[in-house]
Amino acid sequence: MKNHFSKYICTLFLAFLISNCNTQKTIAINLDADIVNPKTYVVYKTTKALIIDGKADEQDWKQAKFTSNFIDIKGVKIPNQQTNVKMLWDENFLYVYAKLHEKHIWGDITKRDQVIFYNNDFEVFISPSNDTHNYGEIEINALNTVWDLVLNKPYNVGGKPKNNWNLNTLKTAVFIKGTVNNADDIDAFWSVEMAIPLSAFAELKNRPKIKPKDSEQWRINFSRVQWSHDITNGKYSRKKVNNKFLPEYNWVWSNQGAINMHLPENWGYIHFSDNNPTKQIEFKHQTDVLTEQVTYALFRNISFKKLTYLKKEKTGFQIQFEPIKIDKEIINASFLKTHTGFTIQTQNTQKNILYSISENGLIHRKKINNTKK
Repeated sequence: MKNHFSKYICTLFLAFLISNCNTQKTIAINLDADIVNPKTYVVYKTTKALIIDGKADEQDWKQAKFTSNFIDIKGVKIPNQQTNVKMLWDENFLYVYAKLHEKHIWGDITKRDQVIFYNNDFEVFISPSNDTHNYGEIEINALNTVWDLVLNKPYNVGGKPKNNWNLNTLKTAVFIKGTVNNADDIDAFWSVEMAIPLSAFAELKNRPKIKPKDSEQWRINFSRVQWSHDITNGKYSRKKVNNKFLPEYNWVWSNQGAINMHLPENWGYIHFSDNNPTKQIEFKHQTDVLTEQVTYALFRNISFKKLTYLKKEKTGFQIQFEPIKIDKEIINASFLKTHTGFTIQTQNTQKNILYSISENGLIHRKKINNTKK
């Protein structure tokens, strides 16, 4: 009886040790394929009022620089038609001008807030806070038909769009170098000019809900949806094969790393400058972008990809990832299973900002003091 009891105690003690070791184990992960490098753009202030006519022929527009050419949404393929954007701003509006080279300009959606991307379209995504929650989306086709909506968070974490969110002071215009819905000719391009009300996006901020000031940075991206088409009796339509629509092309300014525009963590950055376009400055990030991208990559892997098994662990389970080395920088990261989901913490070994993110995808930043006494 005594020997049996001793074996029982030893077994319990061994199980406790194994359990305790499991909660402290270290695992390795390669995030090279999950990290994107968001593009940047400095938005300069206008010197005179702009006329929204789709042409962008004012002097300020001429001095503003175009973005780099749009690329495929996953950042690999080069689109067969060029797209570029430039931006300006004043106290009331963010101005966007997009030029879309297009051989066949067509559209058939004419009612506001319909699903505009069923036509070839141009899209703007704006997050006034450097996180993934509360962002707006504007879509427009070659007929100047608009769909504007807002999301409280991305779809992959249960976000719900509000289609009744209307930008009442939004101004848009489309210019056509060619002819719309004429299959008998080859067109050159269509261009979009927008005056986007800053006050509406200030209301989406998670910090003081005021319009941007000099040196403030927002997240933004642009998308161009492009469909293969059929022409039947002189009328354009989306192309079908075996009675199914062919998938659309998605061309973007800043690489998303996936066929999904609703990954706000991968959008580009804009920096509002009080300078006019003749006094250009260098863009400088205000946060530790690489560590943020690692944080989001870990979040996606645990939420939806190869590390989802971690969500099945018991409350209190924790692990330390092996140091993540990217671009000669080292980032430490840990995982904790909580009663509501999980928490990930990350820190660049050379920076004094601690990042954390939970199951809802909302990132938090905390400055810490690394001074050794």
